[in-house]
Amino acid sequence: MAENVSILERLSLSLNSWVEYLLFGLGLTMTLVVAVQVFFRYVLNQSLFWSEELARFLLVWLSFLGASVAYRRKVHPGVDVLSSRMPHILRKIFAVIVHSVSLIFFFVMILYGCRFAYFVRLQISPALYVPKWIIFSIVPLSGLIFLIHGITFLLHELKRESRDH
Repeated sequence: MAENVSILERLSLSLNSWVEYLLFGLGLTMTLVVAVQVFFRYVLNQSLFWSEELARFLLVWLSFLGASVAYRRKVHPGVDVLSSRMPHILRKIFAVIVHSVSLIFFFVMILYGCRFAYFVRLQISPALYVPKWIIFSIVPLSGLIFLIHGITFLLHELKRESRDH
């Protein structure tokens, strides 16, 4: 099991690293698009009809991918008032339950995200003429990233559990 955790841990870290680079690119692109739009609107008195839609789509992708990076880094806000006062063994059991429930949620994201992307597969965005399934594919994609990180956390918790006994 230790080898599987190590392989999965490396996959999770590598995937997170790629997502961080992608986030940088998406954030930079969004910033440039908005800056160009402001310049065109207020200096040239022209408006770029596609910039608002592109910025919105980039923000959606940034949000989902950013949430996966925050989850991997364990910087999502959490309430640990109850768990911090539990005995050690209960804290471990609680952590395994939380990771397991999270995995179920991530699977639901993948399943229903795929269903929704399929549902909108024939729709096209009005300004960019991009198929909407591409835009909404971030839901199952980020769900898969969350799932990989979540399985890594769960296996790490179980491995630590067996080491403690």
